[in-house]
Amino acid sequence: MSGRQIHVNGQEVARRWPRHPRCVGLARAVLSRALEVWDLASVEDAALLVLSELLTNAVVHGRVSPGREIETRFQLETGALRIRVDDASEQWPSGRSQRAEGGRGLALVGALSITWGVSNRVGVGKSVWAVLAVPAVKGDHSGTHQCVTAAAR
Repeated sequence: MSGRQIHVNGQEVARRWPRHPRCVGLARAVLSRALEVWDLASVEDAALLVLSELLTNAVVHGRVSPGREIETRFQLETGALRIRVDDASEQWPSGRSQRAEGGRGLALVGALSITWGVSNRVGVGKSVWAVLAVPAVKGDHSGTHQCVTAAAR
């Protein structure tokens, strides 16, 4: 997982990760940098927590063949930030009892987001996503083409 340039082209950042616990921190650094470029520091804490929960679930529960990667995608939409994690596992997440050890991540995602869900994706597996409200930003981000270096190395 070497440091690579992360292209923040307009309103979307996508990156693939090996199914390894270390990818969660690296993906958080990528999202943090994208939010900085998009001038959305006000939603950083919630966005990083949502990403951590979704990506950790994919790493822990996405029992797939070695070599399969997980994809994260961050999309800036009108008044919203969509955080999406795709993995090759066919098993969809299910909420657990609040009394169970662990299993509260999706409840937390639900509390921090406008909406969240699971969708089929092209190919094998699923997409788990959440949409967070973002404040109005100065200017239009469409057409923005910036290249930033990820802090994660």
